[in-house]
Amino acid sequence: MSAAQYEVLIVRYGSRQTARSGVFLNYGLYGEPDGPIGMDYFFWVVRNRERTLLIDTGFSAAGGANRGRTTLVPPPTAFDALGIRPADEPTVIVTHAHYDHIGNLDYFHRSPIVIAQAELDFWRSPGARHILFHHSAEDADLEVLERAAVEGRVHPFADRVTVSPGIEVLRVGGHTPGQSVVIVQTGDGPVLLASDAVHYYEECDRNMPFVSVADLPAMYAGFDTVRGMMADRRVQHLVSGHDPDTFGRFRPDGSGPLAGNVARIGGLS
Repeated sequence: MSAAQYEVLIVRYGSRQTARSGVFLNYGLYGEPDGPIGMDYFFWVVRNRERTLLIDTGFSAAGGANRGRTTLVPPPTAFDALGIRPADEPTVIVTHAHYDHIGNLDYFHRSPIVIAQAELDFWRSPGARHILFHHSAEDADLEVLERAAVEGRVHPFADRVTVSPGIEVLRVGGHTPGQSVVIVQTGDGPVLLASDAVHYYEECDRNMPFVSVADLPAMYAGFDTVRGMMADRRVQHLVSGHDPDTFGRFRPDGSGPLAGNVARIGGLS
């Protein structure tokens, strides 16, 4: 494996059951019956022999409890099982600052953090206090992010940045102003970690926006961007942010301390 190729780990740490009308924006407009739908919670690890990067850090114990979420494995426990140690100061890429994506940033209290400038600016703005935005955030988590910025550990970018050879972060917006996706080169082809630009594959396949949206035209444009990258083979594997079918497309490992909750793309060699 070259220094610009990686293994991607998809780590499921939580889950819940909800209704389709609770996840698709204005669901009644589609003229379809409501029904149950699952939602899984993931973070992602990108690593090779030279470096390890973490994409998002899951929800905290408090953030999950405040919303009645089911924790399958506490993210810090999963980090330890994967050998991801705070002392190693792995770079953390934050796709956006919702509670289920930055809930354990304090665990990596010396790590550099990469995040879109638009995301930082939004959560610092008065508009972030509106209930339709703020219900998806935890003040304690945002305070951790702000302290990291004061410490000089936050590295914001405008629209696109190459974090390491073979790892690119692209801001697409939509779900939040700074919602970002991560493109990773692996031995099995390029992988797009869509995070919440694509909660469910159905969103992108059928142009069905998620219920939580900051900029609806940008969300639709994000779907176009993702489909375009898949069509021209800039990426070969699309990893959703919350779809339980993710583990239907990428089979989880059946052994080890995280058995059934980790899938791999482009294994280490």
